[in-house]
Amino acid sequence: MSTAEKTAKRGEHKGEHKAPRKIAKWVRILLPTLLIVGWLAGAAVGGPYFGRVSEVSSNDQTTYLPSSADATQVQKILSEFRASDEIPAIVVFAANDKLTPEQIASVSTEVKALTEIAGVSKDISPAIPSEDGKALQAFVPIQADSEIGDVVAEIGDTLRSTAPDGVSVHVTGPAGLTADLVAGFAGIDGILLGVALLAVFIILICVYRSLLLPVAVLATSMFALCVALLSVWWMAKAGIFMLSGQTQGILFILVIGAATDYSLLYVSRYREELRMTKDKWSASIQAIKKSAEPIAASGGTVIVGLLCLLFSDLKSNSSLGPVAAVGIVFAMLSALTLLPALLFAFGRAAFWPRRPKYEPEVVAAEHGMASKGIWVKLARGIKKRPRTIWIVTSLILIVGAMGATQLNASGVPQSDLVLGASEARDGQVVLGEHFPGGTGSPVLVVVPKAELQETANVLLGMDGVDGVTVVATDSPSGAATVTADGIQAMGAPGTPAPEATVVNGDIMLQGTLVSAADSDAAADVVRTLRDNLANTVPDALVGGVTATAIDTNDASIHDRNLIIPVVLVVILLILMLLLRSVLAPVILILTTVLSFGTALGVAALVFNGVFKFPGADPAVPLFGFIFLVALGIDYNIFLMTRVREESLKHGTREGIMRGLVITGGVITSAGLVLAATFSALAVIPILFLAQIAFIVAFGVLLDTFVVRSVLVPALTYDIGQKIWWPSKLSRMTDEEVAKADAASNLAEDVAAAKAAEHETALHAGK
Repeated sequence: MSTAEKTAKRGEHKGEHKAPRKIAKWVRILLPTLLIVGWLAGAAVGGPYFGRVSEVSSNDQTTYLPSSADATQVQKILSEFRASDEIPAIVVFAANDKLTPEQIASVSTEVKALTEIAGVSKDISPAIPSEDGKALQAFVPIQADSEIGDVVAEIGDTLRSTAPDGVSVHVTGPAGLTADLVAGFAGIDGILLGVALLAVFIILICVYRSLLLPVAVLATSMFALCVALLSVWWMAKAGIFMLSGQTQGILFILVIGAATDYSLLYVSRYREELRMTKDKWSASIQAIKKSAEPIAASGGTVIVGLLCLLFSDLKSNSSLGPVAAVGIVFAMLSALTLLPALLFAFGRAAFWPRRPKYEPEVVAAEHGMASKGIWVKLARGIKKRPRTIWIVTSLILIVGAMGATQLNASGVPQSDLVLGASEARDGQVVLGEHFPGGTGSPVLVVVPKAELQETANVLLGMDGVDGVTVVATDSPSGAATVTADGIQAMGAPGTPAPEATVVNGDIMLQGTLVSAADSDAAADVVRTLRDNLANTVPDALVGGVTATAIDTNDASIHDRNLIIPVVLVVILLILMLLLRSVLAPVILILTTVLSFGTALGVAALVFNGVFKFPGADPAVPLFGFIFLVALGIDYNIFLMTRVREESLKHGTREGIMRGLVITGGVITSAGLVLAATFSALAVIPILFLAQIAFIVAFGVLLDTFVVRSVLVPALTYDIGQKIWWPSKLSRMTDEEVAKADAASNLAEDVAAAKAAEHETALHAGK
């Protein structure tokens, strides 16, 4: 018998030996059926929850702030000072010339009639003229439990239909900006999911050149998403964590991308096994065994990286960690249970028209590796000049990473969060042309009653504050003007001044900012105000829209500086345990961080020079890091676990080349899938999601085609067996590895022969 035939026979015996002994046919039918039915039931129950996420989610920034933040504490007691927790909309009417008395009267009448719209409060302010006479503004409170987007749209449509000729109408303020966000996230259940699935389906068609297999893989991803969404919805309902629109979008993309990646790895192993064994049950069992470790390791790494977000001060970040981790858990489970059951049911027909043939002798002749193709050529090129390749590649990546210093991630105005047209943003501009920019979104200061005048004097003495009022429920407008002489009396001479509303000994002052509440100028004023009050009124709490943005940005920066090092250390420890090495994990971490830096640098250049973005949220680098490092390490895990497996048989340098060739196709396909799914986030017109989409998609492609395919193989090849230091493998020569592998094969041959004899005896007994 030839060496190839012996090897093929040994591989066949080993497959039989590892398979469960004589599993009854009814078990082989029942178990996959139960798995498919179970997942189908979970998806059927979870599917309808796609349209119900808004019931348990919130996009209010204040709800995600740390409880210790000033803005959070002010928000908690705001409803005690006001009769309700209504959200104000500011309606701005503007014309090129001064408004006539007839136009003002017409506008005032229509504003009063807005109370007929469902969701609009009765306490609408009158139309207030600007100093230049060219504009009017009215404050329209909207009930917080109403559909803000629908109410704002109806207000705008109603007023525009009745506005005098030459008068434009804009609905802005907190309610207008909220309506923009609601509209931006409106397509997250339909458009985002549809685009992501279509992109993945096209890639899978190209990869497999089959119809049934992509459908099975997509079904695996969708079932995982449905069950994950069902679990997350009820956890959010129970108050275990919070959901927001951006968390929902990331969950969708992450589950689809991860489940598809893990499925690709399983399919690759299953195809290999079908070429070595006729029995699809044995092929399934072997494929699960061989893919379970890298899938569990990569998924576990992502989960641990995501759970590091629990250290975040911002609840929007800390809640994303467990939400996404739940999604990854179901992605792994579906790839290791549902997909094997589906492929077992279809058998070789799943790969039609390119069904894998049973050809163990061909597999043996290949020695586990293809003899031609792009990955073979790449491996040969790296083998010739490994040091030159990794040095040149590293230098190019370092140059790209230098651009990261140009990324302005200090925060963006709330009016710039929505991409494209925005009525609220346009209204803010018009409002700032005729009124103080901070009208309708004042800075709120809560102080003891005895400190009222001293605090008011601090506010009045600041250039960025246009006026000061105090909340007074017995005043017709709900507030009374405060001057250097005290609370100003309203109405006819002799009318007593209204009393400030007191809650637990505190009063609330409102300072109208000169600049728009979400501008850098307003943020500077609020920061200065906090510094001034810290010296004069230490007990003062400063809140409001501007303070919320400041506290959010500060918390994001704190999270970024804390969590990134924690994630690196945790993933490094996981890799050390997985690869039984210290040096290899350090190398992998360094290359992944370099890849992230390059992705961030290129993104900064694109954001500033191409898209002209106004900046980025401080959480953008953090989220980009979490996804790129955790997911980028995934591909290095896929590669290096196979490299170690091959190194134990053929030596380190040969193992590196084999690992690259064997995993090249599946990892590249996985990278394309993940990049495509994250790119789908760009269809949602939210600045944060568009930036995350570019950074992660570009970074994944960079990691897949450059770092994992070129840099890591070249660098590890140049280092050689020392890459496994301090494990025993780092000290073994290729000859010693070959002897150890031969001894292992001999033991497996003996075990396989005994298993075959036992099987023959069982058949003879029958």
